[in-house]
Amino acid sequence: MLIYPEIQPYLLKLGPLQIRWYGVMYIIGFGLSYLLVRKQIKNNRIAMSKEETENLYLYLMIGLIAGGRIGYVIFYNLFYYLNNLPEIFAIWRGGMSFHGGLIGSIVAGILFCRQRGKDFFALVDIIIVTVPLGLGLGRIGNFINAELYGRVTTMPWGMVFPGGGELPRHPSQIYEFLLEGLLLFIILWFTKEKVKVKGGMLALFLVLYGLFRSIVEFFREPDVQIGFIMGFVTMGQILSFSMILTGLLVFIVMRRKQVI
Repeated sequence: MLIYPEIQPYLLKLGPLQIRWYGVMYIIGFGLSYLLVRKQIKNNRIAMSKEETENLYLYLMIGLIAGGRIGYVIFYNLFYYLNNLPEIFAIWRGGMSFHGGLIGSIVAGILFCRQRGKDFFALVDIIIVTVPLGLGLGRIGNFINAELYGRVTTMPWGMVFPGGGELPRHPSQIYEFLLEGLLLFIILWFTKEKVKVKGGMLALFLVLYGLFRSIVEFFREPDVQIGFIMGFVTMGQILSFSMILTGLLVFIVMRRKQVI
């Protein structure tokens, strides 16, 4: 059994004000994504100014936060929030859904492209390859917060998490960092020049993330308010399976359009 390295969840604390590692990780992730997207825009000679890119990221951040919160409310705790409507806006108490955040970001990206006359699929293909960086850093933030830990295990790398009981558990946040963050980024980054179908990188991301997340869900502790669905499936797996189907559909439709 490994010892959980208890780290303060905040980088800086000034009275009631806290700069938490989780938030810092996402800021770094957005920053890295922005730099890599600007590099790809220049290399691919896409007509997109620095100011337009900054505005796009503002749209994406708003979509991520709004979608992540709405997704959590709908997918994970709908009945509670229907009876406690003001709590929907209390995002500082936690409760964000990646799947909802992805949907919110895509909707925001579509709105931006329609307003500015940009090709959505051309842009999303260069943005999506950088998304795993933010995902991976976010999972490190989850680990520091000792949240979203895994199921009880007898494996030698199991950890006793604060709030997770006395038994060692899978450090599933690290599994997600390695699969959904590091490995997914490597695959997408070194595949981006080889996929010629417009929208193909978005499709590949949806399929691979859905696959990796579905695997990790076998080790991750289900949300206590939901538990298992049908006795063995988690909400995360249902949403991830939907991502895989959506990714396959996007690829088939976009390939047919380009062949025609």
